[in-house]
Amino acid sequence: MGKPHEKLEAWRISMELAKAVYDLTSCFPAEERYGLSQQMRRAAVSIPSNLAEGSGRNHTKEYLQFIGISRGSLAELETQLKLAVMLGFVSAEHPAIALADSVGRLLTGLHKKWSNV
Repeated sequence: MGKPHEKLEAWRISMELAKAVYDLTSCFPAEERYGLSQQMRRAAVSIPSNLAEGSGRNHTKEYLQFIGISRGSLAELETQLKLAVMLGFVSAEHPAIALADSVGRLLTGLHKKWSNV
């Protein structure tokens, strides 16, 4: 774990979330292969990807912008998870939902930390 973003708990947990989303969408109906499942996968991958990109930037303002993008992707994913529950594709107790909550708290903390620098 030599890269700066790999030391972030928010990045590590969001990587777990992305894996959980891949696992849960693999069980979606075939007709959702290019629909909701792909949307969810893109949103989930965007969260740690933007944290990694932001941590590689030179200025705090840029880093905050990428944290904000991660937060937006998380909000998108949470909406899609709720829709998947409503459609009966996934249980409301799926571990991805708890991981999404954890990532949200971590991203909020990270944003607050860097907003005060």
